[in-house]
Amino acid sequence: MLASRHESAASPSGHRAVENLIARYAELVDDGDFAGLGVLLADATFTGSGAPVHGREAIEQMFRDTLILHSDGTPRTHHVTSNLAIEVDEQAGTATARSYLTVFQALPDLPLQSIAAGRYHDRFVRRDGRWRFLERRVRIHLVGEVSRHLRRAVGR
Repeated sequence: MLASRHESAASPSGHRAVENLIARYAELVDDGDFAGLGVLLADATFTGSGAPVHGREAIEQMFRDTLILHSDGTPRTHHVTSNLAIEVDEQAGTATARSYLTVFQALPDLPLQSIAAGRYHDRFVRRDGRWRFLERRVRIHLVGEVSRHLRRAVGR
């Protein structure tokens, strides 16, 4: 049975729920909330520049080991997600999404600039009535000045 076009705000459509999860990820990274990222991605496998990581604690630790936090407790970044292409199968409770990412950073001695750009490839599942990340694959295609963002250099 297909979802109604007039679903309540308490139960957003799969498309809206997936959009919200993608936006929440960007907010948590930019806030430096690694524990929140662990919770958000607890059911997911995260693949970035290193080996795939799975589970709340492992994902939280991967972000702690990778990103630099500055004096305000954040990475001083602004993640922009664009060109979203979301496909939802409401009946099966699954979804996929592809999107672009652009990461901006500014520091007192570093003018606002784009430091990375790439693509997200995501899979989602609805369990117990709630949509969740099942997989997030990040592919960075363009790399700028990341020495104040990443603890380890990524391949250029």
